[in-house]
Amino acid sequence: MISDVEMTEATNIKSNLHLVSQQIEALALQYQREAKNVRLLAVSKTKPISALKAAYDAGQRAFGENYAQEAADKHLALSHLTDIEWHFIGPIQSNKSRLIAETMDWVHSVDREKIARRLNEQRSSNLPPLNVCIQINISGEQSKSGILLSELDSMVDLVASLPNLQLRGLMAIPAPQDSHETQCAIYQPLAQAYLELAKSDSMIDTLSIGMSGDLSAAIQSGSTMVRVGTAIFGERDYS
Repeated sequence: MISDVEMTEATNIKSNLHLVSQQIEALALQYQREAKNVRLLAVSKTKPISALKAAYDAGQRAFGENYAQEAADKHLALSHLTDIEWHFIGPIQSNKSRLIAETMDWVHSVDREKIARRLNEQRSSNLPPLNVCIQINISGEQSKSGILLSELDSMVDLVASLPNLQLRGLMAIPAPQDSHETQCAIYQPLAQAYLELAKSDSMIDTLSIGMSGDLSAAIQSGSTMVRVGTAIFGERDYS
């Protein structure tokens, strides 16, 4: 029996997903891009299973998680929904890499040789290769994860040498900026690096940039996957 609270939650999430999708479509049109080339990743960290199920029932399939144990628990709880696509988007602790390698379909936050090698070793050969994005620190913040663009070539070569990983693209989380123009300027070198990389490998098709605060700049800059959480699931703290 579904409670009134769960029904209201499901209705709100369905409506929010529609609004976010409309926003993406409008921005894609504004910047002369095809909306189908900008995927929505629903950031579901700290959200309960009921919220993910509501989003799934509304048509959402790709979900982003930040915490390895939580992600693994949700993967197990929703294992009957075989077409869910699980994306790990948070920092990776070495002692949690096995959980990620065993349960996720994508990892957006590969930024160290040690982590890449651990994910490769811990990914079962019975599973498809783990789709990975290399995280770039485009704002140069010491507190942020990610490699510098100058280190990209060596990281690309490393990932290419690991049989249980499949490089799909680049990811970044830039520092907040005051204007749309500044946001675009920060993204420009990353977007150029992505385009150059995609020319060399047909499997590279993902530029994972853009959240609620810089959705417009990210889509203008060529994002193929945007990460949105609160605008879909609401402000309520589910933790």
